Amino acid sequence: MEIAAVYSQGGRSRKIHHLVYLPGFDQVEEFNRGLAKIADLGVDGRPTVRMSSRDLLEAVLACGEGAYLVPAHVWTPWFGVLGSKSGFDSLEECFGDLTEHVFALETGLSADPAMMWQVSGLDGYRLVSYSDAHSPPIVGRETTVFETDLDYFAIERALRTGAGVCGTTEFFPEAGKYHVDGHRKCGVRLDPEETRKLGGLCPVCGRKLTVGVLSRVEDLSWPRPWGWARRARR
Repeated sequence: MEIAAVYSQGGRSRKIHHLVYLPGFDQVEEFNRGLAKIADLGVDGRPTVRMSSRDLLEAVLACGEGAYLVPAHVWTPWFGVLGSKSGFDSLEECFGDLTEHVFALETGLSADPAMMWQVSGLDGYRLVSYSDAHSPPIVGRETTVFETDLDYFAIERALRTGAGVCGTTEFFPEAGKYHVDGHRKCGVRLDPEETRKLGGLCPVCGRKLTVGVLSRVEDLSWPRPWGWARRARR
């Protein structure tokens, strides 16, 4: 299930999407009982909860062995854990003392593993990519490739350890809605250098641009040259 956590932290509004995995119906019922106290789970296919990402992760872990959480489309400006609008500069800022229980991250449509590898703070995390279940026409557009038994716990172990995760099938990140900076209504699309020259303001309306994934990766990355990660893994 994809869940939106909406809350305030560090003087800013946070709206972070997460993927929650539970191994059985008993755990699902337990988890739902807890969330139903603070959210209407019948509103849509991606319920919104008024709790922090850290507390949501704690609620997931309380469901026992095999329960885990994966931050969804981590770079998306409005809803990614590292997004420019409501995200954080690190996973530690978001999850605090429970950060060690996060072991996988979703790349999202506007990014791919080669971009993720530029950020040293993400070293050691397994990278996954999926299609939105709430958009049936595009299911399968992005996928994660496993070499494991067809078993929930086998997949969970693969994500924890990396053994059995073969990679992802990615759409072109350049075609993603949030790959570059811009304003959709103004018809503006800018690369990071152009945005910097404009001081982050839209050349059409003069308001702040939506800073996309490419700029955000550059902001948080160490000065690793493009292609570094591919060469290192050969």
